[in-house]
Order: sequence, then C-alpha cells, then structure tokens
Amino acid sequence: MKFVAQRVSRALLTVGGEPVSEIGHGLVVYFGVKVGDGEKQAEKCAEKIAHLRVFEDDAGKMNLSVLDVGGEVLLVSQFTLYGDAKKGNRPSFTEAERPEQADALYHHAADKLQELGVPVKLGVFGAHMVIEQVNDGPVTIIHEC
Repeated sequence: MKFVAQRVSRALLTVGGEPVSEIGHGLVVYFGVKVGDGEKQAEKCAEKIAHLRVFEDDAGKMNLSVLDVGGEVLLVSQFTLYGDAKKGNRPSFTEAERPEQADALYHHAADKLQELGVPVKLGVFGAHMVIEQVNDGPVTIIHEC
C-alpha cells in the first residue's frame, strides 16, 4: 500500500458536478492498494496517517498530527499510484490490486482511521472524481506501508 498525504486548509470532492465530500483543515490522502496487500497494511497506513506529524505547533515546527489539531481526512482511492511508466510512455497498472479487493481494503483503512478518532470523508471508489484542494504549506508526504 502507498499513500500521498497533502496538508490542506480545505478540499471538495465532486462526482458528475455534484458535491460528495468536503473537509476543512486536514489531509487529503490519495490511497493506493498493491496486489497482495492485506488488512494489516491498511491498518498500518491508517495508523501512520492519523499520527503523521505534519502540522505546526506553537513554535512553528511540524510536530502535530491531524488528531492533535482536530483536523479531518479526505481519503481518496487512487490505483494510479501503482502506475509504472518505466517502459514507454503509457503506464502499466499491473501492480494495482483488483477493484473488489482494493475497495475492501480502502474501506478497512477508513474504518481504522475512524476508530482512531479521525473524522474521515471518502471519495467514490472507481468514479471519475474532481478534487479541489487548497494546499497548506505545501506539505506532501509519500509513504509506503
């Protein structure tokens, strides 16, 4: 599993021009599932997302997590994180997990985040989503669980 977390002041996700999810201060997390990943990796990713210290404390140091600042997470499934463009210019997605398994693990990670106390909003798995986000920093972290 891999995720890209971006610190935002707000974000809005729409499908077909209709609003689906919206967050204020927090993280937009693009979440990819690789063939062979399981629930343990999803839980590990959720723990990392919840405790990732990318928000500034009173001294201006990135020392606080989304939990510490009372932020939210917009969790967006994104199989293209496992796109491989080493050969040619058209990416191959053979490393990305099948949709049924990836969807289950995506929702498992969301459930774990909720259990940890993080308010979570979701994208629509498999849909063409439009995400408007206002990056704060910018701060972008890429992590493989």
